[in-house]
Amino acid sequence: MKEQIEAYAKRLKLSWIREHYHEIKADNNYDYLLQLFEREIENREERKMNLLLKQAQLPKTGDQPFHWEHIQIPQGIDRDRILQGEFIHKKENLILYGGVGTGKTYLATLIGLNAIHRYGTKVKFFTLAALANKLIEANQNGSLPRLIKQLERLKLLILDELGYIPLHKKGAELLFQVIYKSLVITTNLQFGQWNHVFGNPILTEAVIDRLIHHSHLLLFNGESFRYKESLLQ
Repeated sequence: MKEQIEAYAKRLKLSWIREHYHEIKADNNYDYLLQLFEREIENREERKMNLLLKQAQLPKTGDQPFHWEHIQIPQGIDRDRILQGEFIHKKENLILYGGVGTGKTYLATLIGLNAIHRYGTKVKFFTLAALANKLIEANQNGSLPRLIKQLERLKLLILDELGYIPLHKKGAELLFQVIYKSLVITTNLQFGQWNHVFGNPILTEAVIDRLIHHSHLLLFNGESFRYKESLLQ
């Protein structure tokens, strides 16, 4: 009988029940079944969450709190709406602009984590250069359509470090194909300097136009947190 129960649970893909059904203690059959199903659902939700976190490839944040005092937030959005990901559901973008080490990547990562934990959102984190290189490689080996489909299934794409490395011409052109969904972009360059990254005034103008059509610009002021921490240490 034990072997049959485990075999049926395996066929039905009830992995937690297959391994733990004998551990449940209950006063009646109804309570026993309820506990079985509750644990199975909890296990599936936990596995789903772990998979989403693994696929997102978000940077580690540590336990330090995030400070908002140095950030200028525009009208039409506030801290709660940013962290709760309301802009994602509206298919809007966030552009985080400021100097190096002022917390842009940290906030982008918190937004991604919250989106996963609150709603089970599919999120992916790339540096801009890394995604451009990945698109070029996929284009060269014939897997670009598959990669584009994977990116299309995302609800939030985080592009970090726009402005640090000029892009290859083909990479810049391919990136334009994926700038159409909810994005969080971190940059240390004003819009007028983005041509240094994309290398083509017409393409740069098209990218900016597509981004700012539905976007919120957050300005990060103040000293570099990393520089402050190095002084304290």
